[in-house]
Amino acid sequence: MTATDRSLQLIKTAAQAAADKLAHDVIAYDVSDVLSITDAFLLASAPNDRQVKSIVDEIEERLLKELGAKPVRREGDREARWVLLDYVDIVVHVQHNEERVFYALERLWKDCPEIELPADAQATRGKAEEYARTQAAGGPAEPEGEWR
Repeated sequence: MTATDRSLQLIKTAAQAAADKLAHDVIAYDVSDVLSITDAFLLASAPNDRQVKSIVDEIEERLLKELGAKPVRREGDREARWVLLDYVDIVVHVQHNEERVFYALERLWKDCPEIELPADAQATRGKAEEYARTQAAGGPAEPEGEWR
């Protein structure tokens, strides 16, 4: 079994929304063969809590506006370290970079097929590592671009 067309549409729209808000390391997995509760996972991260919230809000707004989809559950919003949006067909995880490294969800799902994402989302790969190097070198505290 593979992810439905609807799931893929939701994933790609959510991935683009995350990329537009400068998310780091956006990736999606087709988990339909190993889980019966959802078709796909989208993972994204950000270097601070405000940006996590901004990414989550943009994903939620874009999926509602463009595809008429509302999450059935939203968890982790208060702390904004790991926010989960459950759309039944897909589950979106937006994590603070530190949580992303600690929990390493990619390790859990690495055997599942990766879903091809829009070019902007693919371009986010390696951004967390790049951000960490910039910070270690005394670079700017905030990412460049519009994420608020």
